[in-house]
Order: sequence, then C-alpha cells, then structure tokens
Amino acid sequence: ESALPAKPLFWQHTSGRSGEYPFKWAPVTARQFEQIQALLFACLAFSSCKEKGEIAYRRNDKFLYALAPPPYTTGSLIHYAPNEVFDFLPPVKAVEEMSFEDRIHLGFRLALSEGVDLFFALSSVIVALGDRFSQGNGNLDLRPLLGKPKTLFRLLKGVLKSKMARRPMLPRDIWKLKGLIGTGSDSSVFRERIKEMWGRYPLDVYGGTEGIIMATQTWDYQGLTFVPHTNFFEFIPEEESLKAKADPLYQPETVLLDEVKAGENYELVITSFYGGPFVRYKLGDMIRITALCNEQLDIDIPQMVFHARVDDMIDIAGFTRLTERVIWQAIENTGLDYKDWTVRKELRDKPVLHLYLELKENGHTTAEEVAASVHEQLKGLDAPYADLEAFIGLRPLEVTLLPENTFRSYMLRQQAAGADLAHLKPPHINLSDGILDSLVNGPVAAPVKQEEDYEEMVKSYQKNRKRRQRRSQPETIKTNKS
Repeated sequence: ESALPAKPLFWQHTSGRSGEYPFKWAPVTARQFEQIQALLFACLAFSSCKEKGEIAYRRNDKFLYALAPPPYTTGSLIHYAPNEVFDFLPPVKAVEEMSFEDRIHLGFRLALSEGVDLFFALSSVIVALGDRFSQGNGNLDLRPLLGKPKTLFRLLKGVLKSKMARRPMLPRDIWKLKGLIGTGSDSSVFRERIKEMWGRYPLDVYGGTEGIIMATQTWDYQGLTFVPHTNFFEFIPEEESLKAKADPLYQPETVLLDEVKAGENYELVITSFYGGPFVRYKLGDMIRITALCNEQLDIDIPQMVFHARVDDMIDIAGFTRLTERVIWQAIENTGLDYKDWTVRKELRDKPVLHLYLELKENGHTTAEEVAASVHEQLKGLDAPYADLEAFIGLRPLEVTLLPENTFRSYMLRQQAAGADLAHLKPPHINLSDGILDSLVNGPVAAPVKQEEDYEEMVKSYQKNRKRRQRRSQPETIKTNKS
C-alpha cells in the first residue's frame, strides 16, 4: 500500500479471468468514497423521481438488500456507506456472512411483512427473483400466514390483482417500488421483463471495480450520462482499438469527452481522480456514444450505452467472465472429435453463449447433446458459471453444428482474397456479425480425400506469400562507378 497515491479506505474485488485468477482487487480511497456516496444517493434520486429537483425517497425507506457481499464492489459500497439511512431488508452487517441465496430468501420474507420501497441489484438477479416469485406462488398455501396479518394482506391483494389479470402473481402485485436500480452489461436485455415484473423500468448504472460509478441514466431512462468528475476519460476509436489488439506494440490514438462522435464505438480508458491508482487504464469495455447531449433534459454531456467487451472474455449476466482457454478446455473435456469452433455472446430476450462447432463426423451427435456436455464441463471448470443455473436459472449455452468443411472453406476464401495470415481463421471469441455471416453462409468447399490440416494450409500460405513478395520486388539496377 505504500506505493499507492493515497492510503486505501478499503479494498474491493471483482471476478477475475475464469481458470486463471479468481479475483481482481482494487483500492478505494476516502476521497474517492466521499464522491461515490454522493453518487449513490444521486442514482437513488434519479431512479425514484419524475422531474428535476424531486426527491421521492425518504429516511427509513425499506431497501431490499440483494447485492453481492463485500469485498465485491456493490456490497462494499453499501457496507461502508451510511446504511442506517434506510431500513435494509435484511440488515446489511448482520447478514454479510450468510450465503447469497439465504440472504435473498430472508429479505423476501421480511419484504412480505414490511414492504419494499427501493431495490438495487444486478439486472439478471432482479429478473431471477421475479421469476422465482411468480413460480413459487402458483400453489400458495395461506394457512401458515394467518398469524401474520401484514403478510397475509399483501399476498391476498397480490392474488386478487393477478386473478383479475388472469396471469401468475408478479412482484408488482405485492409491492409498489419507489425506485429500482439495475447494473450489469446485460441490463438492456432485461429492461422490458423487469418492467413487466416489477412495475417500473430499472435505472441503468454503468460502473466497475476500477472506475466505480462512471455513468448513469437519469429520470428519462434513455442514454447513460457520463459522470465526469470521478475519473478522467479517454476514448480509443474502434478502428484504433482493433489495430492495438492485432499489434500489441501499436500505440492507439485517443480522443477526449468533447471530441467523441455520436453513433461511434470507443474503447474506454480511465485515469482515477481523488487518489485512485489507475493511470490510462483500459477497462476492456467498448461503449457506444448515442448522442452528444440529452436535449430533452438539457444535459450537455455525451450519452452512452455499453456495447461489448474488447478482450477475449465473455461476460454473462454479470456473474462470470469466460475466457477462450476455459471454453476450449470445456470442449476438449467432452471428448468430442471436432475440427474447430467459435463462440460469441448474443443478446435476445436473455444473454446467449452461442457456440458454433464443426464436428469431424457430423450426424451422429445432436446440437442438444453437445450443448449438454459442454455446459456440464463449463460448470465444473468455472464456479460462477455454475451459479448462473443454480441461482438465477439461466442456462445460456446454445450450440449450432456447422456443416463439414465450414472452417476450411472460410480459410480458402480468405486465402484467395489475399488476407493476412492473422486473419485466415475466424477468432474463437466474439467474432463480428460480418465474419459470422461469411463463415456460416459462405460457399462450402467440396470435401477432399485427404483433409488438409490447418497448419499445413498456413505453411502453404506462407510459402506462396514469400514467392509473391519476391516477384513483386523491383530488380536491382546496377550502375558503373566512375
């Protein structure tokens, strides 16, 4: 700690890289936290107000506590904040040693009795809790609640509302929230489902362990407004980011907050203020600038949304970040005889981990069987991935089996087009729409009797390239010396 710019008030961590290191730690200084506290209350105000200047929440409002415990970022912020301002269900410091599942269960029991005004959690958790609530109340037995009049009244009111609407009971039938905050890279995916379940849209907040709170929606629930005073922001244009990814020695150009362009994607770079440790730190996030200001609310700061991860990690529902190595190991562990694969995250009504796989002998195994095998291996290799199914009921893996020679055909087309060696094969992680379309929908070469190995194709390509380079070199002109 002696090497840091300022003494930390506390340390927090986030999930690391699956299979490599479990956590990534970052310090938070007292001066940083002073700013963050104010931002937390600002986000609560935005989530609960309808117009500028309105503060809808009140002291001792009931706050459903469904955040990860310290030292995860969200739990750490609530732990060190003045949590006596609200009535947390369950109490923050009394239940931090409980498992996440037990704490959520206790919080819901208390909420049925005491009510809920505010709720802050990962968007994926908000949806999962709504699903569990609906499924768990299909065959409700009210007899044990006869001695709990508050709980009984709430549930009877909820049952009546749901029966009149001819649908399962939803959380909005029981509680009328003042404010709801959701975080995570998949927030936009769950937005409409959360509104249907809980009766209001979640306020989307963009943050992370390194930059903490970096942008937030306001009361119009449109683009996210940058918070410009806790970090200094730089933006690497997408084209520059791709060059830097291809060549680690390349120094990408950056632009500042007043130089970004609407509709463009940028890799975000931060430098910490208030004694934070990060200097020109690349977060690994690609964001999209949706507008240069919020004209409706007269906010003269660029608006953004989260777009994608830049690196070789796939974030699923804020629970896990899967790397190429772990996914590859999971495929290997199944014992399947395959030629090649690629995987990417696709956003539909829920996040999907879509694996495109070419088997060596297609036709004997179904996509569903492959998905089940790879899913089980991923659960064994990455505990947070297993939590997706165990806690929020999300099984994100989907498999598409590609026809024979799909990858070989792609390489032949790339080779014929004169592509660089690094671009002969599609990337394993997060390939673009264009590359996916070319891979899946491009013409497939006829099978060969003796299948060329990828390495042999690469060697052949290198030899042919050297020949072309020699032919293209100008002849040396000899001159007589006088």
